[in-house]
Amino acid sequence: MDDSPPPPPPPEDHSPPPQPPSATHTGSPTDFLKGVVGKRVIVRLTSGVDYRGLLSCLDGYMNIALEQTEEHVDGRVTNRYGDAFIRGNNVLYISAAESI
Repeated sequence: MDDSPPPPPPPEDHSPPPQPPSATHTGSPTDFLKGVVGKRVIVRLTSGVDYRGLLSCLDGYMNIALEQTEEHVDGRVTNRYGDAFIRGNNVLYISAAESI
């Protein structure tokens, strides 16, 4: 048996952890959504179809109103709409299509 004392713990580092390289924006999802209203977005549905357009408004259920909307299937434009309303339960994610 070794009666020597245990080694001291490593010094504590109180600096914040480094940000991942892909993290360019901070804030909550609500901040992001407020920041993209009035800007071009990409809305991916659970079916895999993308809608690209100007985000007019959205609500707490993620119901979305888009203007100047294009429907993209497999990367190709399949339809163009003036205005489109997307029910929130179909939304997989919303992405900014331009710098916010």
